[in-house]
Amino acid sequence: MINAILAFVSYLATAVILLAVFVLIYVWVTPYREFKLIHEGNTAAAVTLAGAVLGFTFPLVASIYYTQSLLEMVAWAGITCAVQLLVFIGLRGQAKMIEDGRVAPAILVATFSVTIGLLNAVCISH
Repeated sequence: MINAILAFVSYLATAVILLAVFVLIYVWVTPYREFKLIHEGNTAAAVTLAGAVLGFTFPLVASIYYTQSLLEMVAWAGITCAVQLLVFIGLRGQAKMIEDGRVAPAILVATFSVTIGLLNAVCISH
């Protein structure tokens, strides 16, 4: 039982740290300041960040389930982070509209972030 609890704590702590690192990298890469915009009530920025977080988390969950070690999980998290950043870079043209609070472009970016994240997650199983 102790080994199972230690494994749980190790994976959970590592996953939370990886998620925090992803969020820090993501908000650093985007041309606007998500947390400031969200604090000001910009729903579009919140939707986009939520999509990116979910798009990162789904593959992270799959990597915890399908991999055999923390190191392998961390490697997949790195790949997943890169994929999510590529999604945003590919849709970078939406950034100004998101910064201006337009929700439709934010939904587009969030949808692609989640969709690519889900595809990434299922691909980890093979």
